[in-house]
Amino acid sequence: MSKAGLFVGSVLVAGIAVFGYQLMNPSQPAGHSMTPPDLSGIEDGAPIATVAIPVSFSENAVIGQRIFEAKCADCHGANAAGQKGVAPPLVHKIYEPSHHSDMAFIMAAKNGVRAHHWDFGNMPQIEGITDGEVKLVAIYVRELQRENGIN
Repeated sequence: MSKAGLFVGSVLVAGIAVFGYQLMNPSQPAGHSMTPPDLSGIEDGAPIATVAIPVSFSENAVIGQRIFEAKCADCHGANAAGQKGVAPPLVHKIYEPSHHSDMAFIMAAKNGVRAHHWDFGNMPQIEGITDGEVKLVAIYVRELQRENGIN
């Protein structure tokens, strides 16, 4: 057998070995886990997240806070901390900007959302809220998130 034949055979065997190893040991997905936390120790209706409040908000976040309190807080709780058995906290790593953009907030308010990260059921569309109002709510939520280490 020639040296070239040995080389090609060695490369082929090594490739099969790498393929077999990867098949037996699948890689973990990159990024963070989107698994929601265990809520068993929280009473129904109680806040899910502990939310640190910024010392001050931007002018747009103050407006967004008012809109949030009027149209979102009944479900998502005070300061977007969520409520067990009702709706998830928006101050949570699942809603970080790289996973849920501001446009995701607009689409959720406009169209509703099928349940996918949490077991609260589907979110209905929010009647009478404008895209501009949701953008202001998103500014408020993002400022809360940043204060809580979610960037």
